[in-house]
Amino acid sequence: MADLSPNSSTLAPPSGITVTPPSNNASPPASPKLQDQQSFHRRGSSVASTGSPSRNRSNSGSANVLTPTPSHHQPAHTITRQRRSSSLIQHLEPDTLDTKIDQALNPNVNANWVHQKGAWVIHVVIIILVKMIFNFISVLDNDWRWTLTNLTYNIGSYIMFHQVKGTPFEFNSGAYDNLTMWEQIDNGDQYTPSKKFLMLVPIGLFLISTHYSSYNLNLFIVNGLSCLCVVVPKLAISHRLRVTLY
Repeated sequence: MADLSPNSSTLAPPSGITVTPPSNNASPPASPKLQDQQSFHRRGSSVASTGSPSRNRSNSGSANVLTPTPSHHQPAHTITRQRRSSSLIQHLEPDTLDTKIDQALNPNVNANWVHQKGAWVIHVVIIILVKMIFNFISVLDNDWRWTLTNLTYNIGSYIMFHQVKGTPFEFNSGAYDNLTMWEQIDNGDQYTPSKKFLMLVPIGLFLISTHYSSYNLNLFIVNGLSCLCVVVPKLAISHRLRVTLY
């Protein structure tokens, strides 16, 4: 019988029972969070071993090379670059409401000068000065002097009123960037007093040049074509019309 007295230094186990002392190398029980992470890694390794749905092994190359499969999700609408129109004659679209508001913010100083005092007289002064310059060229007869005067004025007028677009001033948030000076005058209204005068000047100069060139047929054709080049763009049918040669 085992000694159970208080003076005994050790307690002996009952007969037939073996007691194994705990080992120092035993690992503590894993926490639930660590168990979840281990389970996740095991599932990931099993999926990688069976093959990813977005990658397939290449049959033609090495067995260890992975190639991506084509995507099954194509965009619903593909953006394509709009082809440039092959038409040589095009009309500008009407101004939007925002553009009209920007145009009404400040006066258009680029075109309103035609209503100032002396704006009509300056055209006559320019024609007289150009004619005086050609008079100093003695090798030219009077026919060519008037013809060159007509051509010089018409070329300058076409560049100024029908070639250059926009304004040289920073105002109105670029509302006039696509319009010529002729289209900016009087906000695009047709046959106003200023526009009628600017249209009559090249016509009158054509008649004078034709008269002083003794109605020479060749000079008549030259003067007539130059007159048409500056009169036709001033007509209502040419408003916001663009002719593209390239």
